[in-house]
Amino acid sequence: MNVPPPPFVALPYLRLKLARELFRKPPRALLIPEAARLEKIVARQARIEAAILATPEAANVVVPAATQAIRLAEIRRRYPNRREYLADMRENALDEAALQTALTRDLVIEAVLEQMAASTPPASELDAEIYYHRHPGAFARPETRRLRHILVTFDDAAQKATASALLATLRARIQNVADFAAAATRHSQCPTALEDGVIGTVKAGQLYPELEPVAFALRAGEISLPLESPVGLHLLLCEAIHPALNLSFADARERLIARLTDERRKARQQAWINGLLKR
Repeated sequence: MNVPPPPFVALPYLRLKLARELFRKPPRALLIPEAARLEKIVARQARIEAAILATPEAANVVVPAATQAIRLAEIRRRYPNRREYLADMRENALDEAALQTALTRDLVIEAVLEQMAASTPPASELDAEIYYHRHPGAFARPETRRLRHILVTFDDAAQKATASALLATLRARIQNVADFAAAATRHSQCPTALEDGVIGTVKAGQLYPELEPVAFALRAGEISLPLESPVGLHLLLCEAIHPALNLSFADARERLIARLTDERRKARQQAWINGLLKR
């Protein structure tokens, strides 16, 4: 049987864990609104965990020492060295013993929730097929394009004319994607210059309205004429076109069954937790 840690041990660990999960930063780096939101979530999570740990199911869970060691090693690997690891523990009112206790608490809770979910019937192929036909839009993929650009900014008419002439010259000289990438690295005034001008793979609605009609009319490998947007003048290169498609049920079946099964398991767990909190 595992004895859950008292609240003064569990709360610092919960703050550290949830701050990293929710905000991708340690508690000390949170803004005031983020810190306030974190405290509300920590309080609710602590209440939920206390309710779970008070159940007979939790009392019967035994966490193997090897499992605890693996989880502790995973946390240590997030730090470049042991000194920084220990410093972060101290800063968050933790030490290794408290951390190990809190990790044991986590593992017990995970084991109990897995027990609760284990009795959930998995979704069937028929369930998946019904969902597929009722949600056709979820399996439609719009056309997307992989784009690069060269951006030159301007402050007045003279600079705009200079920028337009530069882009026209570059367009005449560029023969392929490698040429475009080199020109973007050298001339583009957008941060994407560091990535050879790569905007990325985009769908309709993600570009400036001034650029989008041309971007989605280009053929693969084609370069636009200079185009003006609110931030300057652009050359666009359409590197690749990914056509719109509808995912067939055969292609979606396995992932859909897994997703529906996972949703059912989570719903079963949540219903059980809600019952605990009501009691």
